[in-house]
Amino acid sequence: QVQLVESGGGLVQTGGSLRLSCAASGSTFSSYTMGWFRQAPGKEREFVIAIGWSGGRTYYADSVKGRFTISRDNAKNTVYLQMNSLKPEDTADYYCAACNSRTTACSGRHLGEYDYWGQGTQVTVSS
Repeated sequence: QVQLVESGGGLVQTGGSLRLSCAASGSTFSSYTMGWFRQAPGKEREFVIAIGWSGGRTYYADSVKGRFTISRDNAKNTVYLQMNSLKPEDTADYYCAACNSRTTACSGRHLGEYDYWGQGTQVTVSS
């Protein structure tokens, strides 16, 4: 079992930055591919960004390339999402998720691969 808790959401103006954190507990964090997804009101949850268990691979949605970065600190059981140049269309609830790389071929991008999810943190970008 893995418990995930997101933090760092809030209200920011267009062009601003936020850093989200996802703290994990309960299992071997370094075995998990970690991803961020988001869900805007009335829309389906979509892939944003992910990082492999070792941190050596990262995966990005086209909409966030060049603006968002992901990193992880396995010693702290934490994954980070740095969001720069934020746009109103980035407004959504952001969810952290964990895919067990020991049991699943985690591609990083597919929602169905992820075993555990956080409760989400809200990000609002004002125009």
